Amino acid sequence: MPAPTGIDVQHVAHLARLALTPEEERKLGVHLGSILEYVEKLREVNIEGVEPTAHAAPRVNVLRADAVRPSLTQDEALRNAPAQGNGLFLVPKIVE
Repeated sequence: MPAPTGIDVQHVAHLARLALTPEEERKLGVHLGSILEYVEKLREVNIEGVEPTAHAAPRVNVLRADAVRPSLTQDEALRNAPAQGNGLFLVPKIVE
Protein backbone atom coordinates (compact mmCIF):
# COMPACT_ATOMS: atom_id res chain seq x y z
CA MET A 1 0.00 0.00 0.00
CA PRO A 2 1.47 3.41 -0.87
CA ALA A 3 2.35 5.88 1.86
CA PRO A 4 -0.28 8.55 2.47
CA THR A 5 0.13 11.76 0.49
CA GLY A 6 0.88 15.07 2.17
CA ILE A 7 -2.80 15.99 1.88
CA ASP A 8 -3.81 12.90 3.90
CA VAL A 9 -1.24 13.71 6.58
CA GLN A 10 -2.43 17.30 6.74
CA HIS A 11 -6.02 16.09 7.09
CA VAL A 12 -5.12 13.68 9.91
CA ALA A 13 -3.10 16.42 11.63
CA HIS A 14 -6.05 18.79 11.30
CA LEU A 15 -8.44 16.23 12.81
CA ALA A 16 -6.02 15.72 15.72
CA ARG A 17 -5.62 19.50 16.06
CA LEU A 18 -1.87 19.25 15.47
CA ALA A 19 0.29 21.92 13.89
CA LEU A 20 3.07 20.05 12.07
CA THR A 21 6.20 21.30 10.38
CA PRO A 22 6.91 19.96 6.87
CA GLU A 23 9.55 17.62 8.36
CA GLU A 24 7.04 16.29 10.92
CA GLU A 25 4.47 15.78 8.15
CA ARG A 26 7.01 13.75 6.16
CA LYS A 27 7.88 11.59 9.18
CA LEU A 28 4.20 11.09 10.05
CA GLY A 29 3.50 10.12 6.43
CA VAL A 30 6.19 7.44 6.60
CA HIS A 31 4.85 6.13 9.93
CA LEU A 32 1.25 6.10 8.71
CA GLY A 33 2.34 4.26 5.56
CA SER A 34 4.08 1.60 7.66
CA ILE A 35 1.03 1.19 9.88
CA LEU A 36 -1.30 0.83 6.90
CA GLU A 37 1.03 -1.71 5.27
CA TYR A 38 0.97 -3.78 8.46
CA VAL A 39 -2.84 -3.61 8.60
CA GLU A 40 -2.95 -4.92 5.04
CA LYS A 41 -0.66 -7.78 6.10
CA LEU A 42 -3.01 -8.62 8.96
CA ARG A 43 -5.91 -8.86 6.52
CA GLU A 44 -4.16 -11.84 4.90
CA VAL A 45 -4.41 -13.90 8.10
CA ASN A 46 -7.06 -16.64 8.05
CA ILE A 47 -9.39 -15.94 10.97
CA GLU A 48 -12.19 -18.26 9.96
CA GLY A 49 -13.59 -20.01 13.02
CA VAL A 50 -11.83 -17.69 15.47
CA GLU A 51 -14.16 -16.21 18.07
CA PRO A 52 -13.91 -12.41 18.50
CA THR A 53 -12.52 -11.34 21.86
CA ALA A 54 -12.40 -8.12 23.82
CA HIS A 55 -9.25 -9.16 25.71
CA ALA A 56 -6.23 -11.25 24.75
CA ALA A 57 -6.63 -13.38 27.88
CA PRO A 58 -9.95 -14.54 29.31
CA ARG A 59 -11.18 -12.32 32.12
CA VAL A 60 -13.59 -13.74 34.66
CA ASN A 61 -15.04 -12.05 37.74
CA VAL A 62 -12.92 -8.91 37.40
CA LEU A 63 -15.34 -6.97 39.59
CA ARG A 64 -15.98 -7.74 43.21
CA ALA A 65 -19.50 -8.56 44.28
CA ASP A 66 -21.49 -5.68 45.73
CA ALA A 67 -21.86 -5.86 49.48
CA VAL A 68 -23.58 -3.54 51.92
CA ARG A 69 -21.00 -2.06 54.29
CA PRO A 70 -21.10 0.66 56.92
CA SER A 71 -20.55 4.13 55.50
CA LEU A 72 -20.73 7.78 56.52
CA THR A 73 -23.97 9.31 57.61
CA GLN A 74 -25.17 12.36 55.72
CA ASP A 75 -24.15 14.65 58.59
CA GLU A 76 -20.66 13.10 58.73
CA ALA A 77 -20.19 13.49 54.99
CA LEU A 78 -21.24 17.16 55.06
CA ARG A 79 -19.38 18.06 58.26
CA ASN A 80 -16.31 19.54 56.47
CA ALA A 81 -18.10 20.79 53.35
CA PRO A 82 -17.25 24.43 52.60
CA ALA A 83 -20.87 25.04 51.55
CA GLN A 84 -23.99 22.97 52.06
CA GLY A 85 -27.73 23.38 51.86
CA ASN A 86 -30.75 21.09 52.20
CA GLY A 87 -28.43 18.19 53.02
CA LEU A 88 -26.42 18.62 49.80
CA PHE A 89 -22.95 19.86 48.85
CA LEU A 90 -23.16 23.31 47.25
CA VAL A 91 -20.67 24.02 44.47
CA PRO A 92 -20.07 27.08 42.30
CA LYS A 93 -21.99 27.29 39.04
CA ILE A 94 -19.61 26.68 36.13
CA VAL A 95 -22.03 26.72 33.17
CA GLU A 96 -23.99 29.81 32.32
